[in-house]
Amino acid sequence: MINRTQILLILLSIFSAYKVSGQATTSSPYSKFGLGLLQEQALPQNMGMGGIAAGVRTAGGYNNINMLNPASYSAITLTTIDVGAYGTINTLSNSSDKQTGSDFRLNHIAFAIPITRGTSAFSFGLLPYSDLGYNFKQVTKIDTNTVNSIYGGDGGLSKAYIGYGFNLFKHLNLGFNVGYIFGNLRKTSSVEIPNYIASSFNTQIENSQSVKGLSYDYGLQYQFDLSTTSSIVLGYSGTLKSTLNSTSKYISTQYLTDPTTGEIDIARDTTYSRTGTNTKINLPMEQHFGVSYQKLNHYLIGADYSTGNWSALVIDGVNQGLKNTQSYHIGGQITPNINALNSYLAAMDYRLGYQLNKTYIHTSGTDINESAVTFGVGLPIRSQSRTAFYKVNLSAEVGRRGTLQNNLVKENYVNFRLGFLLNDTWFRKYKFD
Repeated sequence: MINRTQILLILLSIFSAYKVSGQATTSSPYSKFGLGLLQEQALPQNMGMGGIAAGVRTAGGYNNINMLNPASYSAITLTTIDVGAYGTINTLSNSSDKQTGSDFRLNHIAFAIPITRGTSAFSFGLLPYSDLGYNFKQVTKIDTNTVNSIYGGDGGLSKAYIGYGFNLFKHLNLGFNVGYIFGNLRKTSSVEIPNYIASSFNTQIENSQSVKGLSYDYGLQYQFDLSTTSSIVLGYSGTLKSTLNSTSKYISTQYLTDPTTGEIDIARDTTYSRTGTNTKINLPMEQHFGVSYQKLNHYLIGADYSTGNWSALVIDGVNQGLKNTQSYHIGGQITPNINALNSYLAAMDYRLGYQLNKTYIHTSGTDINESAVTFGVGLPIRSQSRTAFYKVNLSAEVGRRGTLQNNLVKENYVNFRLGFLLNDTWFRKYKFD
């Protein structure tokens, strides 16, 4: 049997293999706006329930890490580790064409350790913050010449955090996270005239940013105990305004393409270069409100509402022209019989939810929204140990982003999430060996 030290070493190895510079796991043209596509700060067990988190403390009889509301850490009674992966399949379509792509990545790793059993705990981990990844071409005619405008982007931001949650009064819990957001964002735009003369130069402009800086989250939860087995939780959490530092690089080059294969040759000339410029990214305030009702070890239902003042996003002193975000989440889970010995299906968690997100993107006179139906399962793994509990959490989001109106692109996507959850009694001092 794998002991605790081996488990910890395996997880730390996975942690160190994580691409700290950020990695794109999207092929959405809408990721070109702002900081890319913002990622949900929630794990598979929450995403299977429509992404509800602000009012969720525990779910399914296991200790879970809910970094969206750090006040929930105070409910953690066992050492908890959660590590997982993410995959997506998306289909892009417009009025004349359709294409399908897929991506996969290591998604998160998170730890939580109780300080005082059932009243305080701290947590730390790493998860994605935003994804940037797109490549598309617009074709126009100038006189008899075809002009290709090509836009590309890659990279993303990650968020490392450490937080603490504690019980202030009998039913009131508070918490906070200090996060470190970092990564690289790279955007390019090119102009090619393929049918002009073979010696003509095409032009590419590359704008890259290396981003790093602190963010600050806070949260509170108030629990109403209706009986010894049922309760209602009201939750609120938020992210304060903060400033990130960015080192930017701006390069304009000319290059040739092979007229037969279309392959890009090396840059023949650099017409402009500016590197090492320090800029600021002013992040806005975000807020989350949630409520949940739970029948202990049996079922949970809840709803969340979130808003972000992203119209205030400023990069290098320039407002990015984004919209304020709003999102609505509803969902729940049921565990037929958590103590079932003769029916594995009865001991599983079954999750279902729905979410509607009004994103910060407004283009071609159109607001870009997304919606998804979510579902998931929690698969308990039986252990010979009386102190260790394991579960595999699977979730999927089947959704749509964008529209075909005004010559825009519609995306249909399926996101898959996998998480491996461990609860164990580490760091406990026993009276007898």
